[in-house]
Amino acid sequence: MEWISNLFEQYGYFVLFFGLLAESLAIPFPGELAMAISGHLSTHGSFSLPLIIAYSYGGAIIGTLITYYLGYKLGTPFFVKYGRFLLLNEQRLAKLTGWFGKYGDKLILISYFVPGLRHFTGYLSGILRVKLSTFILYNCAGGILWVLVYVMVGKIFGQKIELLLHLISQYSSIAIGAGVFVVISGLLIKRNFKVIRNWFGAPGRQKEQD
Repeated sequence: MEWISNLFEQYGYFVLFFGLLAESLAIPFPGELAMAISGHLSTHGSFSLPLIIAYSYGGAIIGTLITYYLGYKLGTPFFVKYGRFLLLNEQRLAKLTGWFGKYGDKLILISYFVPGLRHFTGYLSGILRVKLSTFILYNCAGGILWVLVYVMVGKIFGQKIELLLHLISQYSSIAIGAGVFVVISGLLIKRNFKVIRNWFGAPGRQKEQD
């Protein structure tokens, strides 16, 4: 926190823009902490809340668009060979590709809140040739929600930032997992209900046909 606070004193809003852009490129930077600290600083009049949100959002979105382009142009072979330099080794690439195959494009919408996924969503979307308009829609919607959550955490809770960030990181994963479980369970129940209904309805339909 002290290191980030010193960066804010020297470079102001540009810390948010370039820091979140770098994080989107999978370059290590504590994005959530930076946004939360900036939200806290806004309560002292040091920073404007709308500008904090704008710079954070701009950096995150531009960064993910760059990674989408890189993934689209370079493709799977490049990342299999060199992805380890971006912390995207072959095993992680295969795992994340499996997630996209299982949950579809809507995974982009919640990816900002999923540890280990946010930094690679743009790359994966480009590699898998996700339609650009779809990527922009889900990425922008998820990005603004992510920025607002962490900036407002800092603004409202101040000095308890680190504890709250830990709780958000921990329980957002649980909430997302529970949501996915509910959706899948609902689909299975719906499908099985149709099978059971058709099975019980079959004799009646046969009788009508006779």
